[in-house]
Amino acid sequence: MRKKIFLFGIGCLLLAGLSQKTFAVTIHDNIKLVVEPAALIGRWDITVDVNGKPAPAWLEVKLSGYKTLVGYFVSTAGSARPVSEVKFDNGKFRFEIPPQWESGTSNLIIDGTVDNAGIQGTMTNCDGKQYSWKGIKAPYLKRAIAPVWGKPVNLFNGKDLSGWKASGQNQWIVKNGILTSPKAGSNLITEQKYNDFKLHVEFKYTKGGNSGVYLRGRYEVQIEDSKKDAHPNSVLFGGIYGFLTANEMVTLGPDEWQYYDITLVGRLVTVVANGKTIISNQEIPGITGGALDSNEGEPGPIYLQGDHEPIEYRKIVITPAK
Repeated sequence: MRKKIFLFGIGCLLLAGLSQKTFAVTIHDNIKLVVEPAALIGRWDITVDVNGKPAPAWLEVKLSGYKTLVGYFVSTAGSARPVSEVKFDNGKFRFEIPPQWESGTSNLIIDGTVDNAGIQGTMTNCDGKQYSWKGIKAPYLKRAIAPVWGKPVNLFNGKDLSGWKASGQNQWIVKNGILTSPKAGSNLITEQKYNDFKLHVEFKYTKGGNSGVYLRGRYEVQIEDSKKDAHPNSVLFGGIYGFLTANEMVTLGPDEWQYYDITLVGRLVTVVANGKTIISNQEIPGITGGALDSNEGEPGPIYLQGDHEPIEYRKIVITPAK
C-alpha cells in the first residue's frame, strides 16, 4: 500500500512538473516579457514619414537618478531640445516638448514603443498633424586607428557650380570668383560624399547674416552675425548647432572675410575659427536641425545653408581621409 502511495505521489509530481513546464512555455509564446527602461536608454537615429517623404530626427534618452528618464530630441526642424521626462511603461514611452520653430501652439508629442528591432511610433506636431516614425540605435562611429589624409580637393573652382547641386530652385551664383547666395533660397550640396575629412572654408556675411556649413550633410557648424561680446552658445558663431559651444567668441563681425578649419573623425570634431581653436576634439552626439538624413553610419556631402540671409564663400577645400 505504501509503495502504491509513493508511486502515485511521484506520478503527481511529474505531472505537476510537466504542467508547469508547459505553462511556462505558453506564457513565453503568447505574452511579451516585461520591457525594462534600459532598453530605451541610448541614442536613436529616427526617420519620420512626412506625407510620404522621409525626414530626419534624433533622440537621446538618459537615466537621471534612480528611476527618471530624461533626454534630448532633435525634431525635423530646429535645434536639440531638452526632454524633462520620458514616461515609460513596459515598452511604451511618451514625452512632450514645447514649440520652437514649429507653427502651432500645442506641445510636440512623441509616442513610441521599443523592442529588439528598435523604436517606432507617432509624432503629433504643434499644429496637431500626426506622422509615423521609426528609429534605430545610433552608431558609435569610433575609429580604431588615426586617419591617413589624402590630397586636398578644391570643392569650389571659382568659376561655376561644378560639383554642386541645389536642394531646390537654385539662387546661388558665382561672381568675380565668389560663390554667393544673394537671397534666401535653396541649400547647396556637394555631389560627392565624404566620411572623415579636414575642411577649410572662407566666408563673409552682412549684418544679421546667418548660414552654416553641414558636415556629412548632418552636423551644422554655425555661421552667424553674433555679437563679439556675446557669451558663447551652441547656436551662435562657431557652435555645432544645438550641441557644442565654442570656448570663446572669435567672430570678426559682418563684411569681413573669416574662415573655419574643421576636422571630423567619426563623431569627434575640432573647429579652428580665424586661427583659434574653439572646439577641440569634442563628440557630436547626433544630427543637428536641417540635416539631410539621419543615416549617421554612412558618408555624406558637404552642404552650405542658403535658406537664411545672404552669404558669400570664396575658398572651400576638403582633405578626405584615405
